[in-house]
Amino acid sequence: MTKKMNFFGSLKANFPSGLVVFLVALPLCLGIALASGAPPLSGIISGIIGGIVVGSLSTSHISVSGPAAGLTAIVLTAISTLGSFEIFLLSVFLAGVFQLILGFIKAGSISNYFPSNVIEGMLAGIGIIIILKQLPHAVGFDTDFEGDQSFFERGGGNTFSSIIGALDYFHLGAIIITVVSITILLLWNEVPALKKLKLVPGALVAVIISIVLNEIFIRTGSRLEIAQTHLVKLPVPQSFEDLKNIIVMPDFSGFNNIKVWITAGTITVVASIETLLCIEASDRMDVQKRYTNTNTELKAQGIGNMVSSLLGGLPMTSVVVRSSANASAGAKTKLSAVIHGVLLLICVLAIPAMLNKIPLATLAAVLIMVGYKLAKPAIFIHFWHKGKYQFVPFIATLLAVVFTDLLKGVALGMIISIIFILRGNLKRAYNFRKEEYAEGDVIHIELAQEVSFLNKAAIKSTLNDIPADSKVVIDASDTVYIAHDVLDLIEEFRDIKAKERNVKVKLIGFKEAYELENTGTGKQNVFVEHKEHKIK
Repeated sequence: MTKKMNFFGSLKANFPSGLVVFLVALPLCLGIALASGAPPLSGIISGIIGGIVVGSLSTSHISVSGPAAGLTAIVLTAISTLGSFEIFLLSVFLAGVFQLILGFIKAGSISNYFPSNVIEGMLAGIGIIIILKQLPHAVGFDTDFEGDQSFFERGGGNTFSSIIGALDYFHLGAIIITVVSITILLLWNEVPALKKLKLVPGALVAVIISIVLNEIFIRTGSRLEIAQTHLVKLPVPQSFEDLKNIIVMPDFSGFNNIKVWITAGTITVVASIETLLCIEASDRMDVQKRYTNTNTELKAQGIGNMVSSLLGGLPMTSVVVRSSANASAGAKTKLSAVIHGVLLLICVLAIPAMLNKIPLATLAAVLIMVGYKLAKPAIFIHFWHKGKYQFVPFIATLLAVVFTDLLKGVALGMIISIIFILRGNLKRAYNFRKEEYAEGDVIHIELAQEVSFLNKAAIKSTLNDIPADSKVVIDASDTVYIAHDVLDLIEEFRDIKAKERNVKVKLIGFKEAYELENTGTGKQNVFVEHKEHKIK
């Protein structure tokens, strides 16, 4: 009985967010499939598997998987190069096998090396992309496919040219629906009485009202009527045979084709890196600050891609847009991702005609709100106040994500962060000062925030120059990282060199795990402040 109560309690908490992600994912799955040159429903199949299969296997409570815009160019080129969609599906299957192997060899640990300012810059950049890309859809101008995140578009234009083009194509009906939808979404989060309706998300109310408004426009013959080109375009199966034809199997006869293996390797690398980046971002968006096992995530993605390929679906990753929509809608557990997959399956099979009445303008409104939450001005102010070493990688990542793509943006942010680390390590990793006290000379060595092996030579030279019969304070109170080489050097100085020269050593801020404050053969030469520095 307890389990049932827990299940239904979790269902009540996660159903609204699952519904919001479903509404966001529906046009994105279709748009990415069409842009990839694949069958329209292949994107939906990938979204269903990403929700139900990966959502069930993953340990992430926030992330949502599905077809990714970052793989669009790879998929389009691969289908053309390999000659058929069925042979391409074999590459997806093999990529899933490779990801499964990566999970077992614990390759997911690479995600621990992504700096937080780079991840936050990526999220803010994607937030800006979402807003910029949805502005044309919000006014009824649909030249670019839903889900595109590239600055340069296939028609020869770019994100800004699409926005400028939209200025000449304002559809009043679409604008009215966008404004009404945004108003509903804002009120749903602000009005206390509406907040109590937790099972009814504002996005669903916005979608229903937008459908009703457009039906009124149609039946009254108004010029505000939104045409089919600005509505969701989901294929409607006419019979059971149509449904059977949707399922396409991989062509395993291409197993010996080297191009199949090259495509599989490319998908593996790109999909795995994007997934790990999204997992790091999702963990940061989780209000409960839970951590995801990234190795388990790679295994889940591998199984998901294998199943998706066997059913005719596109390759998938954990996707920031869906995950951020999930987080902002208040998801509590991974059940939300599963619910979104179940809703995709049920609604695509049962009510595709009804889904095709949803205006893209109202979905654009939902995405614009998601984008704003990712790129709020407060985030920029936060990193500005943290100083240039945090702000520069953040803003560089953001701009590169907006004007190139996610992977290039993160790569640039990582490079800049590494340059800053090296630059800091080339400087002295400590302040050296000498103060006169009544009881004699006390030499203070204050270690910097990060002390790497690059600083070993300079610290060694300083310790060797400390005069006999003096007192030394080595202060690590502000230090967050000390290389083991340097720790060994300090321990050797304290236990051997200092004893030989009658130098008394005081260590401040060294964590007990370093075993420097309370151990050593030269305890008689050590005067210790019993204060543990907690490393952040």
